Amino acid sequence: MLRKHLILLEELQELDLKIDGRQGERQALLDQLAELDRQVEEGRLAVDGIKAELAAAEEEKLSLEANLAAEDENIVRSEARQKEIKTQKEYQAILKEITAAKKQKGELEEQLLQKTGQVEQFVADIAAREGDLGSLEENLGVRKAELAAALERLDQEIASDASVKADTARGIPASLLKRYEALRLRRQGVALVVARSGNCSGCNMNLPPQLYNSLYRGDDLVLCPHCQRMLVLRQDP
Repeated sequence: MLRKHLILLEELQELDLKIDGRQGERQALLDQLAELDRQVEEGRLAVDGIKAELAAAEEEKLSLEANLAAEDENIVRSEARQKEIKTQKEYQAILKEITAAKKQKGELEEQLLQKTGQVEQFVADIAAREGDLGSLEENLGVRKAELAAALERLDQEIASDASVKADTARGIPASLLKRYEALRLRRQGVALVVARSGNCSGCNMNLPPQLYNSLYRGDDLVLCPHCQRMLVLRQDP
């Protein structure tokens, strides 16, 4: 009876390893989907960052325009006051004001010109990046659809394997099944291995000769004394 249970455990382990592999594939697909989402989010954040810079530049541009308008008014007022000047000293003072105001106006015009160019560059960058982002989302949309289809296929295969696994597990005593599951957790998913040519195929260590007597009889569960995995016997061809 034990021999039959070990055969079922071998089948169960094959199913478990197959499911483990597919779960690994599934996680890899999920990681790819997450990476695609990250690329899109990175693109959106880049656009949002430039939009924030554009908003700040436009605000600075408005401030420069307001300051420039104020300097124009100062110049107009100062030039109007020139007509009321009666002394040379007053004339020199107003002339100095006008000169300073015109110099400030020139500087503001230069700053405004630079800021206008900066705004235009930001607008162009946003348009280009939004175009690139649109193309990226379109291309990634196709790839995400492919990954979603692959995920669906894997999920169906995993569900099918899990169903077969449940049927197989029903033929194994609960205590043996519990031991198998505990070993799987401790031994990277491999609880049961073949004893062949005097060695454990799980850890490649030599097995005591007397251990083979128990394996030949098949009456008792035999564990590798080194790695503690369950052993089944395979004769050399």
